Amino acid sequence: MSSATPTSARVRRLPVVGALRLGRPSDVWFKPALSVVAAVAPPSLLLMTLGRLDLAPYTMAGSLCALYAHNRPYAARAKVLAWVILGMLGGLAVALVSASLTRNAVVLVTVGALLAAVQKAVCDATRVGPPAHVILTFVSSAALFVPQTLGQVPGHLALAAAAGAWAWLVGMAPAPLRPHGPERRATAQALHAAAACAETARGGEEGAGARSAAYAAVHAAWQTLLVVRNRPSTTRRALERLVIRAEVALAAPADADPARLRSWARAVQGTGRIPRTGDPRREADSLRREEDGLSREEDGLSREEDGLRPDGVGSCPDGTGSRPDGAGPCRTDGGARLDDDSLRRDGDLLRERDELVGVAAERAVTPRPLSSRLGPLTPAAVRSALGCALAGYVSLALGAERPYWALVTAASLYQANITLTWSRAVQRVVGNLVGVLLFAAVAPVAQLGPLALVLCILACNFGAEALIGRNYWLGSVCVTPLALLVTELPGFQPTGELVTGRVVDTLVGALVGFLAAVAVTNRRAGRHVERALTTVDRAGEHAARVAADPSSTPAALEAARRGLAAAVVDLRATADAAAGEWWQRALPQERVVLAEQAAHRTLAATVRRRGLLPDPGTTSTYTYTEGASP
Repeated sequence: MSSATPTSARVRRLPVVGALRLGRPSDVWFKPALSVVAAVAPPSLLLMTLGRLDLAPYTMAGSLCALYAHNRPYAARAKVLAWVILGMLGGLAVALVSASLTRNAVVLVTVGALLAAVQKAVCDATRVGPPAHVILTFVSSAALFVPQTLGQVPGHLALAAAAGAWAWLVGMAPAPLRPHGPERRATAQALHAAAACAETARGGEEGAGARSAAYAAVHAAWQTLLVVRNRPSTTRRALERLVIRAEVALAAPADADPARLRSWARAVQGTGRIPRTGDPRREADSLRREEDGLSREEDGLSREEDGLRPDGVGSCPDGTGSRPDGAGPCRTDGGARLDDDSLRRDGDLLRERDELVGVAAERAVTPRPLSSRLGPLTPAAVRSALGCALAGYVSLALGAERPYWALVTAASLYQANITLTWSRAVQRVVGNLVGVLLFAAVAPVAQLGPLALVLCILACNFGAEALIGRNYWLGSVCVTPLALLVTELPGFQPTGELVTGRVVDTLVGALVGFLAAVAVTNRRAGRHVERALTTVDRAGEHAARVAADPSSTPAALEAARRGLAAAVVDLRATADAAAGEWWQRALPQERVVLAEQAAHRTLAATVRRRGLLPDPGTTSTYTYTEGASP
């Protein structure tokens, strides 16, 4: 580095074209797409048969819960889906009771904004994953503006709860067929990321981005494997060994074999047997033995000429178990070979056991309480409440009949920092504008009858989930006609009025929501980076001390290594989030880079201390690092 001066504070350029660039689709894009169709179709078709499509918005509120937790192991998914359904019912209950007690639009918008802020904070704190708070906010905000009576609320909640229970069954349906599908996918992604990092290192490039992405993927894999506590299984232990191999590759990317890592990843992604990994030390020795094979054969022949076995074990005429010349062990059983294979197998079992001791120790750690995770999210909650409320008020001032569209638009914008919020605003506006054109084309077909309307809603649900993984704006192209079609469930409405109202509310929500984000910046972002740097420094010092202590247990070494890896991932996420904020003091970018580099060296030292890699500069693969420095 040429200078130790932190980067100066400045207003970052806001991307436009880059925000609309399409990415690769998710490997499992079809899972949420098919799940939401399977969750929405039966309740909607049943209500259509009964002639009560006007009740479909309530069942759809529960059905949309099938979009959540597709990256969670099934045991954890069952709990997450249950909590999402309860959260949806709680927000819906508040909205329905509020709608039955008052028709004052300003009050209803205020309630909707407060609900949106709470939903945003809780979803971020629990890391529930996509679609996060947006679906919950859409459900509760839309319900605020549906005329209700207190007597109708229990029945409507019962419909949502029944549909939510069906969505829970849909989300859990693949479990008997692929009980470890989410864990397999997370492990495969970690192996692919480690392979990409190894390829970058072999190409002689710096590869800071690839290394950070690989550490994040490995950390995510551990999060997936460890989220199901006290539920060990043979399959999960095999996947944990593969993630350990990804960590070994990150410790020495130049020496890793990308082809082997990708081969393991492909094998894990399927439904076949999980490949069993060997001990990296023995693999390295086998390569060395192949190179020296000819010389060993010649040496073996010469030993045989001296009456010795090729492995140096000879007969002991005096029966003492040692050769007279002191050159090594000898046969004491009249020619029977010592069972070296059994000793080697026992060693492998001990090494595998040691590798997983730390995993078991981390599985026993209790997660931080929810209250401690909500504190840092205060700026995001305030930003969300203010932006949603102002967007709704402006929409009401313009005479909108459905101000919740502007409210939901504002709620969907707020990301980790202002730069990402701006990108989401661009994506939302472009997607909605294209989406209203799609609705104008689809509306004549949907208005042919109830069945056509339901089929169009199902098609939009599928399209939204199939496309949103490539870019948010592309998914919004289907989300917009979906939201407009839902408003026609109680009865068909003029297409022109719906299109005009949606366009106005989208522009109002995006503009006012972004201005609120600019006004309420996260001024604690720099403080969070300093705190993350301190955490990495302390974790690195602790890991170095543990690695340098010959008496350290495998559990202590693994816990220290995993704690440092988690701290590095958190530092990178915190630094990236802070870099996109405005109106804050300069960030210590160089300190962040140096801390990451030091942490990576310490992580490599801890891996060597475990004996999974040779010490640098040595030829023996059985040496252990006795000292480490951060």
